[in-house]
Amino acid sequence: MIKRRIGFSTGAISKGDFRTALEILRSTNIRVVELSALRFHELEPLVNAIPDLELGRYDFVSVHGPSSFSSADEPLVIRLLKKVTDSRYPVIVHPDAIHGLAEWRTFGNLLYIENMDQRKSTGRTWHELSEIFRLLPEAKLCFDAGHARNVDTSMSQAAAILERFQGRLGEVHLSTVSSLGRHESFTFLAIHAFREIANLIPEDVPIILESPVSWERIESEAALAETLLSREPHLPMKAEVLPTR
Repeated sequence: MIKRRIGFSTGAISKGDFRTALEILRSTNIRVVELSALRFHELEPLVNAIPDLELGRYDFVSVHGPSSFSSADEPLVIRLLKKVTDSRYPVIVHPDAIHGLAEWRTFGNLLYIENMDQRKSTGRTWHELSEIFRLLPEAKLCFDAGHARNVDTSMSQAAAILERFQGRLGEVHLSTVSSLGRHESFTFLAIHAFREIANLIPEDVPIILESPVSWERIESEAALAETLLSREPHLPMKAEVLPTR
């Protein structure tokens, strides 16, 4: 039985189609979900649909905002995400996407700032995150283990982020992230890297998988995530670690 709160991003199940992803998840035992609107044009349809979506079966729901948007579009993004937090769902935002800070402070602790991969200009290290959290003092951390490994394969930076912002940790993203920043299924090396920091992730923190898996692999991928986050000394390696589709 999976003890941790492990679920999926809808974008990993069906890219750009949250309705199909939720329909697929209905046939599983997954009880944690992140509704993804990584592209600006996806946000408004998702937010408008939330009141009518069957989300009561989930123990934890969050919404990932667009990964980029113009300063002219920022007021609309904020208005839409405010509707999400009015329902008490946290929103995940990339720090490099933010143009003006004042309105973002009003989200309080329902704003989750995600650490970035090496392609981005900020939010990659604990130093850069410290400055962001100084400006957004109530915000929480969405820790992306794949992004952290992309920045530093030794996982030293990942450990530093988790140690320094333990009290802010609200959600964890888990997947392999390629050198091009693409989320992929777990690889052997990624699994062992994530094992190095598993003890720094409290068991009650929701884990969102961003592995692009087929519907047949959803529950086995969640079980693999449970195993790699386990504090048991041995991690069996079988055919669960699949190449990306």
